[in-house]
Amino acid sequence: MKQLMRKNGIIILLLAFVFSLNAQEKYVAPELSNPDSWSMVLIPDPQTYVKFSRNQGILNLMTAWIGENVEKLNIGFVMCTGDLVEHNNLLNPDGKIANMNSPQQWQAVSSAFARLDGKVPYILTTGNHDFGILSAENRRTHFDEYFTPNNNILNKKILRDVGLTEEGIPTLRNATYEYCTPQGKKLLILVLEFAPRDAAVDWAKQIIGQEKYKNHEVILLTHSYMNSDNEHIVKEGYKVEDANYGAAVWQKLVQPSSNIRMVFAGHIGAPDDPKKHIAFRSDKNAAGKTVQQMVFNAQALAGGWHGNGGDGWLRILEFLPDGKTVKVKTFSPFFAISPSTQHLAWRTADYDEFTFTLD
Repeated sequence: MKQLMRKNGIIILLLAFVFSLNAQEKYVAPELSNPDSWSMVLIPDPQTYVKFSRNQGILNLMTAWIGENVEKLNIGFVMCTGDLVEHNNLLNPDGKIANMNSPQQWQAVSSAFARLDGKVPYILTTGNHDFGILSAENRRTHFDEYFTPNNNILNKKILRDVGLTEEGIPTLRNATYEYCTPQGKKLLILVLEFAPRDAAVDWAKQIIGQEKYKNHEVILLTHSYMNSDNEHIVKEGYKVEDANYGAAVWQKLVQPSSNIRMVFAGHIGAPDDPKKHIAFRSDKNAAGKTVQQMVFNAQALAGGWHGNGGDGWLRILEFLPDGKTVKVKTFSPFFAISPSTQHLAWRTADYDEFTFTLD
């Protein structure tokens, strides 16, 4: 009898322990830690979401979730790290590397972002897969046809400067956008094309060096910038010439500047290894100010290069009202949509959930 009671007691304790774990892991939806904060959402490379028809709904879910939470999270703008498509100009996919041709991929990604039209500005950069046929064999892209200043009236309102392509045509491949935070701080988001040409880098230096932007904090959005060892990328094997990768962009543009304070990029990854998709480092610019540099991607998670596209992961950056503190969280509305998977909706490792400060 005593032995039975002891066994029952152990079972009860185990059940209590399991219930306590479940209580601790109860899903909590994203929210601001301070009601006076504002936030920015970072969308990683969407290419694997759009190259397969089965994955396109995940990207639609991601942008729809952002649109539904603009007010709750006080989202100022959305940024995307490039590689909007897997293939810029592939017309006959074999069904293995993709089953959507390039026009279908461009239509899918433009339709996904259209869910944000009239709700929040979205700022996109171009990646290597957005040029050439498969990947940056040249600098021809369909980006300019699918993303114009007229796509979203809220984009148009904050657009300030537009750079030229190598053919001398103004497009959004190189552009700036101005955002004023709820606390009155002025930000300038500078977008540079994949592996920007010297002319694009020179244009960027000239723009951010203007007197009217002297007191703005500049955010640089580009595609290829750091590897997963937190090193600036020196060289890559693409065919495009006149190309500046991360190390050159740092040396020629970011470090000499007095007002670039943050850099965001994507591009990197390895099958099913989240740490190979991210990077973070801090360096001083010529004015002695800290530049916080972040790479965030997810494209080869959840099945590798031909998996589901990245499990719907987003980064939510909360900018606290002190104007200095930024809280970073990594969240998946794809997992959060169902009670059966909500326990997977947050990545909480120290490289996925952390705080950094601005000088």
